[in-house]
Amino acid sequence: MHAPLNSPYRQLRGGDGRREANTSAVLRTVLDHGPVARRRIAALTGLSPAAVSRQVVDLAGLGLVRERPELVAAAGVGRPQVPVDIDCGRVAVAGVHIGVPGATLSLIDLRGRVLAREDVSGREPGPAGILGRVTSRLPAFLAAHRGGLTIAGVGAVLGGRVDPERGIAVRHEPLGWYEVPLRDALERVTGLPVYVDNHARALAQSEILFGHPDAQHSIVAVFVGHVVDAALGSGGRVHLGPRAATSDVAHQPVPGSRAKCGCGRTGCFEAVVSDTVLFAEAAERGIIAEPDRALLSEAVAAGHPGADRLVRHRARLIGRAVALLADLVNPDVVVVHETFSGAHPRYLEAIREEAVVRSHLCDDPERIVAPGTGERALDVAAGTAVLANIYADPLRTVAFDQSPGV
Repeated sequence: MHAPLNSPYRQLRGGDGRREANTSAVLRTVLDHGPVARRRIAALTGLSPAAVSRQVVDLAGLGLVRERPELVAAAGVGRPQVPVDIDCGRVAVAGVHIGVPGATLSLIDLRGRVLAREDVSGREPGPAGILGRVTSRLPAFLAAHRGGLTIAGVGAVLGGRVDPERGIAVRHEPLGWYEVPLRDALERVTGLPVYVDNHARALAQSEILFGHPDAQHSIVAVFVGHVVDAALGSGGRVHLGPRAATSDVAHQPVPGSRAKCGCGRTGCFEAVVSDTVLFAEAAERGIIAEPDRALLSEAVAAGHPGADRLVRHRARLIGRAVALLADLVNPDVVVVHETFSGAHPRYLEAIREEAVVRSHLCDDPERIVAPGTGERALDVAAGTAVLANIYADPLRTVAFDQSPGV
């Protein structure tokens, strides 16, 4: 039996890379369907039962899957089918999300679940500030939380333009980062492989692996924070354009706006909806004492009418951008990561309402969702920078000494 042509598990049966491709197909099938019997894996992938058994042996040797004999039915007929599942007890990954003004460190298991996390604050300008704190804390964080787990690598994500191949933060204007060698800095202090990416791309990939089921078909991920980013995914892969650029919505014009943007133009989307602008406007209106995320979050939670109007207005502006992206790409799902809509569904509803009114193609508001990976979506996204490589090519990504430690 062969997998259908549109199956995410279908792999070429010959040529270079056959073993690697088949091993990846088996691992992804176990992620999506596990605990799952080998016979079912064979049906989903189109591989022979013998080939599936070989891949399972390889994956178990790497600490990525395990058998679940306790799940075998007691009174079955014939040889029992022992299910195979992802092994979350031997291998994990580290995540670093760098934002404004601080960062988070996390330990993530193979199913994208957060095992431990730590906030790293820092308001010093330039890369020496927050990056220095991250490199100082990360080894101790891993030593404190890894237990007997082997750490397969470190994922580091942030906004702006990021070059994954070179491991460099090319440009993050709110942080004052330009051509920062992030991978080299983290590899020096951990001795681990480091995977660097833009956080919108990582969010899209984490949804494909661990979030909304429709994301495996096609997805647009929109991130609105101190920077504004978007990413596109299709067929289980996230798009990376020429010169390491992802989709850029930050400088799309907002009709009628005269807000000045750092790019020199006026009315850019980021200059109108970013957290920097939102917090500053809340302070100017006397809603909060100073521009601060926590203060505005408290005002929103307390039902402050001015805070609600301000955040709701931004949600509608985000909805306009979502409508544009929906019409351009027509994805199965649009995932919006925004400061308030995850905790307060009324703002997600405002985004949906505006998007559906303005879009010509998106007539189903349920296609616009908050991250399926939950309130720790950015931590999961950071770990996904490593996990995506594990699931795409486990034999190469986890081909190292399996002794516990960093």
